[in-house]
Amino acid sequence: MKLIRGQHNLPSFSQGFDSGGSAVTIGAFDGVHCGHREVLEHLKREAVKRGLSTTVITFEPLPGEFLFPEKAPPRLMTFREKFRALDALGIDHLLCLRFNDELRTMSPRDFVERIFVNGLCARYIAFGDDFRFGKERAGDLTFTESLADEFGYEVVPTSTYDVAGERVSSTRIRSVLLEADFGEAANLLGRRFTLSGKVLKGKQLGRQIGSPTANIALKRVKSPLHGVYAVRVSGAGLVDAPAVANVGVRPTVNDGSLANLEVHLFDFARDIYGERLKVEFMTKLRDEKKFDSLDALKAAIARDQQSARDWHAANPA
Repeated sequence: MKLIRGQHNLPSFSQGFDSGGSAVTIGAFDGVHCGHREVLEHLKREAVKRGLSTTVITFEPLPGEFLFPEKAPPRLMTFREKFRALDALGIDHLLCLRFNDELRTMSPRDFVERIFVNGLCARYIAFGDDFRFGKERAGDLTFTESLADEFGYEVVPTSTYDVAGERVSSTRIRSVLLEADFGEAANLLGRRFTLSGKVLKGKQLGRQIGSPTANIALKRVKSPLHGVYAVRVSGAGLVDAPAVANVGVRPTVNDGSLANLEVHLFDFARDIYGERLKVEFMTKLRDEKKFDSLDALKAAIARDQQSARDWHAANPA
């Protein structure tokens, strides 16, 4: 899959277009969940019928993060994870638009003409009837349809995807994760929920209190999870390795507000700084808690590790 970063790279992209045009969809695609995949499979089928390539348009930062940074919900995946998920689904191109004041105030007509038509040679456009774009969010499905004859493309609304009679959405998945219902989250995502990132060298406090951890950079201001969990870890030569993880701000030893992901791998002592790990969340053990002393924290960590070992013993990979 080819990544196109920003509007400024669209002219060279469109000049090299040799497929006759593209089938395009647009959205946040946070989580690339079952509903998203239904849209993408539809896009691929229609592209094949018409001899088009497929293009997904998304944003960095996400619109809500730019407009309401304090109120924006936590992401379900990083941009890197989104890229890899879309690539695995066989999408040809990913256009990542920087969401800023210029894009926010662009007229809907300019957006259609500059992005869809001139930039991506769109011949088929599919997106939900709840998606809005352009100045004052005036661009929508109906507006895009009104320009179809002028610009020579077809517009089709995407249908919602339901599980258990309820629409699958990133908001619904965040709610399920908050309840630590990882089985239901997997049903909605089409896979187990994971967090991934590079192992960084931290303060090594865990090593000092007898419980060394791999500190993973989440690259998120917020996390959809908080607490202590039994997890499985892959990467750095590991496959579904049993472990226990803490996601939170470490209130006993830290006064920061950004969430950290710390993973303690059982019976493991290798140096894996700089390696990328994928952490699959299996069950929640407890909420994060501030303890009165390091001794109380050490005792709680020992209990957490035993609880996680017991869970893994009863639920082998």
